[in-house]
Amino acid sequence: MFVYEDALLYRGKEHSDGVWESSTISGALAASTERIHFGQSVINSPYRSPALVASMATTLDEISGGRYVLGIGAGNTPDSDYEAFGFPTDRRYSRFAEAIQIIHSLLKSGRADFEGDFYSVSESELVLRGPNPDGPPINIAAGGEKMLSLVARYADQWNWWGWDESIKEIQDRLRPILGQLERACAVEDRNPESLGYTFDLYSIVAPGFEADHGFTQPVEGSADQIAEYILALGELGFEEVRCDVWPKTPQAIAAMQPIVELVHRS
Repeated sequence: MFVYEDALLYRGKEHSDGVWESSTISGALAASTERIHFGQSVINSPYRSPALVASMATTLDEISGGRYVLGIGAGNTPDSDYEAFGFPTDRRYSRFAEAIQIIHSLLKSGRADFEGDFYSVSESELVLRGPNPDGPPINIAAGGEKMLSLVARYADQWNWWGWDESIKEIQDRLRPILGQLERACAVEDRNPESLGYTFDLYSIVAPGFEADHGFTQPVEGSADQIAEYILALGELGFEEVRCDVWPKTPQAIAAMQPIVELVHRS
């Protein structure tokens, strides 16, 4: 699966970096590809109204023939991003808890009625539906106890991430989170195995290239060593590992092919 970030601006000390708006990029991918599944790794929920997100998602589901995955979360890009574009930065969990109820209801049933502190919809309908009768999969990024409870209640998939860590550090950090997710599923009377587990891995240095981007312990080495690292994440239950590849060039992506083959053979 191909995923990308939902951000608008990164301010640096000397210059700012911009990012193309992700739902527009999604439309381009939907129309120009035929096989890959794709979507935002995590939509920053405060950027858009929840009913609009649901409409956007089912539209992309239709354009792509059912290949879009709605990755979403409460939002964690720097506050400068929000402030620059006029988005609220406060009470992100509470805002998301309301938004995901609306999104879930619209995607799963085509209808929603909801009145909350932040969002309200009245007799909202998605009249046009994509090819998936239950809408595109909802993949919620979550690491805290309250957010994991929303995963158990509303998500088809759960996503989390690792950044500049050894595999042991990732495993040690994730085991308590996995335990919390299992307990949240028990409260919802849900089998945790009904969730798909996905993981964003930052950052892999492609074989034959050098790490020069500030990581202290990037995932690097031979194709066998990198594949072993990825497969160790599978031992935690992750079915899909989305790799941030360094450098960000077509040549580096092509160099990942032996790793893909090793992982898929295992």
